[in-house]
Amino acid sequence: MANTGIRKCLKASILVLCLLAFVPQAFAGPKIQHWTLGNGARVFFVESRELPMLQVRVVFDAGSSRDPAGKAGLANLMAAMLDEGTDGLSTDDIAGRFEGVGAEFSAGVDRDMASVNLRSLSDPSLLDPALDLFAQILAKPAFPAENLERLRAQVLVALQKDAQSPGAIAEKAFYRELYGKHPYAGDPPGNEKSLTSITREDLLAFHQRHYVGANAWVVIVGDASRRQAQGIAERVVAKLPAGKAPDPLPPVRMLDAGWQKHVDFPATQTHINMGHPGVQRGDPDYFPLYVGNYILGGGGLVSRLSVEVREKHGLSYSVYSYFYPLRLPGPLFIGLQTKNTQRDQALKLVRQVIADFVAKGPTDQELEAAKRHLTGSFPLRLDSDGKIAENLAVIAFYGLPLTYLDEFIPRIEAVTAEQIRDAFRRRVHPDQMVTVTVGGAR
Repeated sequence: MANTGIRKCLKASILVLCLLAFVPQAFAGPKIQHWTLGNGARVFFVESRELPMLQVRVVFDAGSSRDPAGKAGLANLMAAMLDEGTDGLSTDDIAGRFEGVGAEFSAGVDRDMASVNLRSLSDPSLLDPALDLFAQILAKPAFPAENLERLRAQVLVALQKDAQSPGAIAEKAFYRELYGKHPYAGDPPGNEKSLTSITREDLLAFHQRHYVGANAWVVIVGDASRRQAQGIAERVVAKLPAGKAPDPLPPVRMLDAGWQKHVDFPATQTHINMGHPGVQRGDPDYFPLYVGNYILGGGGLVSRLSVEVREKHGLSYSVYSYFYPLRLPGPLFIGLQTKNTQRDQALKLVRQVIADFVAKGPTDQELEAAKRHLTGSFPLRLDSDGKIAENLAVIAFYGLPLTYLDEFIPRIEAVTAEQIRDAFRRRVHPDQMVTVTVGGAR
């Protein structure tokens, strides 16, 4: 089943804390090779010989923001249906063949992209049949009608569970309030009304439109040479038609005033989400905002928000913030939970902490500690082929420089307190935030 949620919370591990005292003097990211196939698919390859494994990830500009009007959840459901049948092979046949060669298949979507993934041993006797089946699934999914009904029912059950979760209710309402009629407003799994309207013909049409060479990025990481990787890329996506990329998404509206929406829910705790459109991938302010946010609310228990809201005033067990960059400005997101009776007090304090940080920026000590953590923990984001493939897919899809990983630590180290103050004053507006609260009466 596709992984459809984007529910991420940054937490420091004991291992990361042990590494804080060590900041690499020089860090070289993986060597990225790049070329384009005849059908327009762009290939990004990193050779890694430590393990006899290969990661293949094909991403498409086919996330939930590409759902047609009235068909919310179509991109997600289509990705989930990819391995439900192809050219005479059933779901069980596909699962059995992948299992028989020790390979793993997965697919999922977020608001921007769809990702279809294969993990296999690099032994040709195992890799070759895995690649053939992977390519067949990509190019010729069958979308059996009976399987569609089963997966539709599973998603509807998941939506019913979300309707009983104040956290899920708050997140969905936040995106709706923040993005209005923009495609980013919808939740990737869709809603009950739209899901019941999706047909097999809708799946076929979406696949034919979006799963094409001009709309594909292929990531290969692992035990292969450049020559072998070229053959793998051809084998996996060369049979996709060239097609064309979809039109650009409409611009995201930037807010000139904030507002608050409350959703009644029978609970003693209130879930609070607040924020406004933030940054997009490749934004020149990204690194000052990234370092500054670690100090504000991304650094766990050592962040300003946690110290003030949790430690000093005891208003929330967890409070955090992050920037979620997308192809267009994704949200600056602040989240916390508090007692219903403390909701107004907690909101007032959170806004004060944010406003104070925007006005004054970090101290020298906070900046130094943030840099130590962010540079010291960065190598852990690339300590496996799977993680390299995830990062490489982001670089490929969003058109980031091939030197992005090499330059990450130097760019963190180069951030100054004045750059953080300047970026936050221009890009973070406490009086222009959407605030969603979900909970009981005060």
